[in-house]
Amino acid sequence: MKVLLGIGGSEDSFRALDRTIERALEAGDELTVAVVENPDSQPAVEDVEQRARTALSEAGLPERVRVVEGHPGSGLVELAEREGFDRIALGGGETSPLGKVQLGSIAEFVLLNAQTSVTLVR
Repeated sequence: MKVLLGIGGSEDSFRALDRTIERALEAGDELTVAVVENPDSQPAVEDVEQRARTALSEAGLPERVRVVEGHPGSGLVELAEREGFDRIALGGGETSPLGKVQLGSIAEFVLLNAQTSVTLVR
């Protein structure tokens, strides 16, 4: 399966990176990491990109890392459609006191607009 993982520098993103790498190793997925600028996270895009490259390299996977500029959600959706990805994976989603999942703006945009399957890694 051809998987596009969108990360933006939050702890949720880095947790999703680790879990998606594990899944790629188990399932033989072709994983590409798309780094987006997330206004809600501190690390610079370059630092997030380097962390992704290091994690992929340490796992023995090809260092397929792309930087998506512009609106993060639409950039991920456009990249997935243009390059024929089977799935988009994203980190995030917090549980509210009432037990409902609350999504960030990027995850919500991707879930509502993607033509491909979307997996939320929590």
